[in-house]
Amino acid sequence: MRSAVDLCLRSLSRMLRRNGRSYCTDNSSRVKIFDRNLKRKQRDRAAWLLRPGDSFVDAVAENLLDRLEDCKKTFPSALCMGGSLEAIRRLLNGRGGIEKLMMMDTSVDMVKLCEQAEQNSPNKNVETSFIVADEEYLPVKESSLDLVISCLGLHWTNDLPGAMIQSKLSLKPDGLFLGAILGGETLRELRIACTVAQMEREGGISPRLSPLAQVRDAGNLLTRAGFTLPGVDVDEYTVARELIEHLRTMGETNALLQRNTSLKRDTALATAAIYESMFGTEDGTIPATFQVIFMTGWREHPSQQRAKKRGSATVSFKDIQKEFGGGT
Repeated sequence: MRSAVDLCLRSLSRMLRRNGRSYCTDNSSRVKIFDRNLKRKQRDRAAWLLRPGDSFVDAVAENLLDRLEDCKKTFPSALCMGGSLEAIRRLLNGRGGIEKLMMMDTSVDMVKLCEQAEQNSPNKNVETSFIVADEEYLPVKESSLDLVISCLGLHWTNDLPGAMIQSKLSLKPDGLFLGAILGGETLRELRIACTVAQMEREGGISPRLSPLAQVRDAGNLLTRAGFTLPGVDVDEYTVARELIEHLRTMGETNALLQRNTSLKRDTALATAAIYESMFGTEDGTIPATFQVIFMTGWREHPSQQRAKKRGSATVSFKDIQKEFGGGT
């Protein structure tokens, strides 16, 4: 229960932002929020617990990869980093015209899992390689890739803008970045239940939270990283299964540097009771909401669409109004 409670409180991002981290300020790259070594160990554990076919993870991966079908061009060389590596590899199915695919993770065990899955069920016509590395320090040459994919991984980086800038620099001109991160409304049911329980039993909220991007932050992130034609959309998924085990399997448990490792028994029991009473369904299931923010960005290229310069219009709005009617 402790890890889930810690994770649910991430959605209260404003409190931590007041303490120094913002996705839209120059201070973000100098603030350390997450224990990256602990996150690597959690992903090692997740590799052992992982069972292919997680409905939520597969749905997010499919949604992200569907964007490749909307592109007329192909992407011969691609990098998939962190997050849901196994789902991306398994569900790729020839989309994007990928010929060379590099799969990267901080977790040795996660990389080994993907490598074993590739041996058992290889992607046809795709040369796949595997590397252990950190999203915050991409070991990739500049302008060497056509596509970068990150599915449910980048929200654990200490310097998210910096990681996205590195992704952009690794792309060739007219290269594509596809990203999916957990948004600030993730696990709102558990967050509410835990907040009410802490206020009732302890008289306040413990500093267990870490920031998650809001939808409005995603566009700023893409623009700040230098991507052109930025696109952002959001989707919500409701999961009704054993939440704690699910979070461990995904590697989504708490990794704050200054995490509070203690949780009073009374508070934990109260949280479970409030959660069930407020959000439990008639059939006995207890839903959990995951908000996912999808981001799309391109590296600049002369062939891309550009907005016309201000004042270059040849037709006025008044003329258009006269042509199509005089309504306001």
